[in-house]
Amino acid sequence: MFRFRKIMMSVCLLFSLSAIASAQDAPKVEIYGGYSALFTEDITLHGFQASVAGNLNNWFGLVAEFGGAYDTDTQGSGLKVKSTVYTYLFGPRFSRRGGGRVTPFAHALFGGVRGRGEIEGLGMNRVETANGFGMALGGGVDVKLSERFALRVIQADYLLTRVDGETTNNARVSAGVVIRF
Repeated sequence: MFRFRKIMMSVCLLFSLSAIASAQDAPKVEIYGGYSALFTEDITLHGFQASVAGNLNNWFGLVAEFGGAYDTDTQGSGLKVKSTVYTYLFGPRFSRRGGGRVTPFAHALFGGVRGRGEIEGLGMNRVETANGFGMALGGGVDVKLSERFALRVIQADYLLTRVDGETTNNARVSAGVVIRF
């Protein structure tokens, strides 16, 4: 735990020093939406990711992020397995705005996850849902297209989920469009 705290303090110091050197104003609000792929230990799910960020200054903002990922697997026996994962995460974002078109960022998001599994076929239909804790540590890169629009060329996260006492370590990547106000 001490090592994680030390790393986070170093990241905060790095971004705060770079923010002092930069005079460019940050957009007050950024809305993001795009494609997302969630890589679990067993399957890859495809879906969406959306977020709203309020920038408090040039380098620090608060983010609310929501995502949905889906997979359907049909077995040779006619058995269909549907998997769904929803995330709702919140936390700080640290951005490096250096006056150019490229804005890298890092974030630490915490909140919840909701999983749903459905098995149908062979005369049965079984549905299970579960809620738990979710945490995403990662970052990405936005490329400015105009004053109002940017392209998020990549966002990559380590996504930890803890549901019913079971912890899973996942990776998530996304790309999409950012609208700035």
